[in-house]
Amino acid sequence: MRNTARWATTLGLTAAAVCAPLSGAALAAPGDAPSALYAPSALVLTVGHGDSAATVTPERAVTLTCAPAPSGTHPAAASACADLNDVRGDFDALTMREGVICTKQYDPVLVTVDGVWQGQRVSYERIFSNMCVMNAHGTSVFAF
Repeated sequence: MRNTARWATTLGLTAAAVCAPLSGAALAAPGDAPSALYAPSALVLTVGHGDSAATVTPERAVTLTCAPAPSGTHPAAASACADLNDVRGDFDALTMREGVICTKQYDPVLVTVDGVWQGQRVSYERIFSNMCVMNAHGTSVFAF
């Protein structure tokens, strides 16, 4: 049941994130650059406590749209999009910032990302040992 709820939430947010930017293309004023010129980059990020996607219920979910402009419910959309552009959408390349000190307490946090990055389907899942470690990866992608 938890997995069904997770997928329903993810699917709904993905549809909203992908379709919302596309609906604006029909409303563009003459002379505006049409958003159809950009490969879509719309993601749904979730976070929950636990170490298995099958048993973790997302506690928070945000949308992040990066093309044609940063937007969505992510609290730092512009910075998160800049981080992802720097690593070309490779979430594994987001490394822990230098100078961040975290405890070694094990309180697993599961992050999932589903959607589209520059026109390519993305599905990412990662378990961090605790919230501090999660927030230290990249400057803002996982800070929501």
